[in-house]
Amino acid sequence: MFVNPCCKINLGLYVVEKRADGYHNLETVFYPIPLCDNLEVKTLYNSNDPYLLQIVGPKIQENPDDNLIIKVYNQLKADFELPQLDILLHKKIPTGAGLGGGSSDAAFMMRVLNEEYQLGMNNNEMKKRVSKLGADCAFFIDPQPTYATGIGDIFSPVTISLKRWVLVLVKPQTSVSTQEAYSQVVPKKPTVDLREALALPVEEWKNVVCNDFEKSVFSIHPEIEAIKETLYDMGACFALMSGSGSTVFALFKNKQDDLHKIFSDCFTFQSTLMQ
Repeated sequence: MFVNPCCKINLGLYVVEKRADGYHNLETVFYPIPLCDNLEVKTLYNSNDPYLLQIVGPKIQENPDDNLIIKVYNQLKADFELPQLDILLHKKIPTGAGLGGGSSDAAFMMRVLNEEYQLGMNNNEMKKRVSKLGADCAFFIDPQPTYATGIGDIFSPVTISLKRWVLVLVKPQTSVSTQEAYSQVVPKKPTVDLREALALPVEEWKNVVCNDFEKSVFSIHPEIEAIKETLYDMGACFALMSGSGSTVFALFKNKQDDLHKIFSDCFTFQSTLMQ
């Protein structure tokens, strides 16, 4: 079975408070976008191995057992009858990018196994299971625009559409760790309700929608801030770092023909959104 795990951008991200367990409560909106990995899963016959995993493109982990796809397989195999698997993952979503590519791979793996081998799980059960592997994993079981709170694991629907906007992603060679992103962030209650801010026209988001990680990340990696400034210089109506970085996304009214030339040393992606 062949599927295309998508990724997401964060339309705003507020670090609200530090919790007693050491985690942070957040407020953000996850928005799915059409940059996808390719995942193919087949039954493996006549092998002594429980699975064969091949990753094409940038590798997620050196040790296959640490890959979230394999963690999904092992979790389900403990409770269901699953065969040996031949797994091919073609990575197109960059890692360390704030786009949730690994989380999406995990969720789509669970969806594939549930459908292909008739495990009988509904969406809520799949979300509960996959959330054990990462706070945002459950979002990708049914990727629709979602308002997320808690540690990014409490979801509620939100009505927002970026249809016909041209989305641009720019990721420098730099990757940002979660530890780096949190190193200088100061939790605070947002002064503007994120859902109300996102109900405004996109052209008005610049002054009311923010990502609290930008301050700490930009202080360590000024090249990421420079990307955001360049996107605005190019005429973006809105630009923001996604998640904890290092990708910056921008919304334009028209296609950007010189994107690869301007950001020649970066990963770039461009698409007219259809939802």
